[in-house]
Amino acid sequence: MSWTEVVIEVARDHAEALSDALMEAGALSVSVEDADEGTDAERPLFGEPGMEPKEAAWDHSRVVALTDVDADQFAIVQEAANAIRLPVVPSFTTRAVADADWVRLTQSQFEPIHIGTNIWVVPSWHEAPDPNGLILELDPGLAFGTGSHPTTRLCMEWLEAHPAPGKSVLDYGCGSGILAMVAKKLGAEDVAGVDIDPQAIESARANAERNNCVIDFYVPNDLAVAANTRHARGQFDTVVANILSSPLKLMAPMLAGRVAPGGSLVLSGVLARQADEVAAAYAPFIKLGVWAEQDGWVALHGTLGQENAPPPRQAAAG
Repeated sequence: MSWTEVVIEVARDHAEALSDALMEAGALSVSVEDADEGTDAERPLFGEPGMEPKEAAWDHSRVVALTDVDADQFAIVQEAANAIRLPVVPSFTTRAVADADWVRLTQSQFEPIHIGTNIWVVPSWHEAPDPNGLILELDPGLAFGTGSHPTTRLCMEWLEAHPAPGKSVLDYGCGSGILAMVAKKLGAEDVAGVDIDPQAIESARANAERNNCVIDFYVPNDLAVAANTRHARGQFDTVVANILSSPLKLMAPMLAGRVAPGGSLVLSGVLARQADEVAAAYAPFIKLGVWAEQDGWVALHGTLGQENAPPPRQAAAG
């Protein structure tokens, strides 16, 4: 089977409405691109969390609609233009889309990811580049956490640099469960993951089973119940939370309360410019400092009961 793409260049004000109208008129899918991509006029659309634009469009946008090869492309564009009351039917070009092995094509976009010294995140359709490394078999999915984002990488690197054989670890906001699995494979004994999304919990459990990791996963309320039985006092030797700065600040008393005396707290999902305010929220409970920074994101860490924040990774390595 093959398809035809309809390509229309429009101003920002019409991009979103035209996209919706094209779908109503019979397009199979629609995407919006920066028409200036690859030129000096190209502009990034999405930036830092909390600063996303209201519309997924650029001042000079390109709307691309996928249609059946035998569809009447002019009629589709005309119907969409009339629906949003454009004064004239916009000009457009078409291009053929040949059939392809879309599964294989999609899989080819995801290669093994090397993290830290010895960690590899490997999709199920790849061989591990280093079979002697710490291998996590993990496919891209709905739950956050494949190791590609700097915040996930920072947390994984911290866990690798601070293995806790025989100790307990809590991954709060676990997503795919990747941090909990790293801790388990590094020798942690009692490992738990928590997420507010039941779908993430389901994904994390499946990932842990695939990687032969025995980990308990909970929604927050269930952790509170389990703390009285499975996990001593609900406190852990290491608590890691890769979320975002606003919820991290709100959860400061709770997350700090999950850290056992002498235990470590690791936070990420924090932009470098937000580090001081997040550390200030935790200051009454635990002294946090920046452990490392990557692409504008940081990982904060601290030890419960330690008077001062520990040094960053670079200073510790020297």
